[in-house]
Amino acid sequence: MKNLSTKANSLDTNTEPLPEDSGIFNPDTFGTGSLDAEEQKHVEKWFYDIYDQLMKSIDLTMLTSIDEEQARLRVREAAQDFMQINSVPLSLDSRNRIIKKIEDEVIGLGPLEDLMRDATISDILVNRFDSVYVERKGKLTLSDIKFRNDGHLRNIIDRIVSNVGRRIDESSPMVDARLKDGSRVNAIIPPLAIDGPSVSIRRFAVDVLTVEKLIEYGAMTQNIAALLEGVVKSGLNVLISGGTGTGKTTLLNVVSGYIPEDERIVTIEDSAELQLQQPHVLRLETRPANIEGKGEITQRDLVKNSLRMRPDRIVVGEVRGEEAFDMLQAMNTGHDGSLTTVHANSPRDALSRIENMVTMSGANLPLSAIRTQIASALHFVIQLERQEDGKRRIISIQEIQGMEGDVIIMSEIFRFERMGLDPEGNVLGDLVATGMVPNCQDMLKKKGMPLDMDLFEPSTFNNY
Repeated sequence: MKNLSTKANSLDTNTEPLPEDSGIFNPDTFGTGSLDAEEQKHVEKWFYDIYDQLMKSIDLTMLTSIDEEQARLRVREAAQDFMQINSVPLSLDSRNRIIKKIEDEVIGLGPLEDLMRDATISDILVNRFDSVYVERKGKLTLSDIKFRNDGHLRNIIDRIVSNVGRRIDESSPMVDARLKDGSRVNAIIPPLAIDGPSVSIRRFAVDVLTVEKLIEYGAMTQNIAALLEGVVKSGLNVLISGGTGTGKTTLLNVVSGYIPEDERIVTIEDSAELQLQQPHVLRLETRPANIEGKGEITQRDLVKNSLRMRPDRIVVGEVRGEEAFDMLQAMNTGHDGSLTTVHANSPRDALSRIENMVTMSGANLPLSAIRTQIASALHFVIQLERQEDGKRRIISIQEIQGMEGDVIIMSEIFRFERMGLDPEGNVLGDLVATGMVPNCQDMLKKKGMPLDMDLFEPSTFNNY
């Protein structure tokens, strides 16, 4: 056997036979659809036979000590050897298909590998071993992918979390991790997951979206892009709000592109997703506690530390807790042009969430003082929504005007006017200017970036 130890494998979840109805070799997702029924039957049979033979002889500990490319090469060579030993009566194309699937099972994410290679998929949601959903263009559909049982799925989860130095077991049944391509993974197992292990994968966008693409997709208009360009370049603080999967990180990536290239940017995230293109970017990421429950570095720790790093801009991927107070402090003490996102369903809810996060920080401030801090720190709130047709759109842009009594006052500059659904289920509507001219217009003029007043004419809209 070339380049592969023949030590017996000790992982039971790998050595048990693969039942032929497991879904691991599904014709719709694994490229066997072009084969006739008889050939496909032979391909599946030999896949299971070669896989079982290989797993009884392979030393997995040896494979973990080398990089993935080398590990795949050794598994490939071993599979080819077994095929030669067994005189497998299949075409070269069928042999290659089998070898690729074996590589994915031993080295990769098993049945999920082909989904990970599909660039049109944004989310992979494994509800249980035999129920895997995918999201394409905002629409969830049930895939034909299945794991053979809970143990098979659990083995893939263990492989994911061990690669980032984490563990998942009954004492720690939830874990967040990141794949090598940057995709975010959340896994949860029994007893918390009643129906068996579950995995949620938020795909990492390889292609960086641009303003032009968002305009083409109908997520914003040219007029909104002009406003955001002036707002970001002039150093105003922006909060992007929206529910899960509405495109907050995508928009944050896009608008951050307006930050001048001669400025120093510090990004802070729980899981690094931002893809800023400027040359002077320092990326910081939180660290969870280790097995002993020690060593955790929170977003609040990183926000505090970033203030000592001479940033021109601080970009927080998403504010979730106590770090909101330190972020507001930074915005109010000269760190202009900061950008961040928050989970909320409306601009008003977004401010309320920030308010609640500040109280979580232990800051002993009256409610009116907290709201004053928010009103003076933030300048614009951009609200996103994922609508019934799966499209993610800006539905409101509001400027914070200040305080009136104990209430933060906002004025809406742009809004999405909904007009119903077309026969195909697409949402009809226009992003329109409300007629309100933002107060920041005077400041933009002073900084040499005046906005055309036609942008704010009430009749200005975009049809799509």
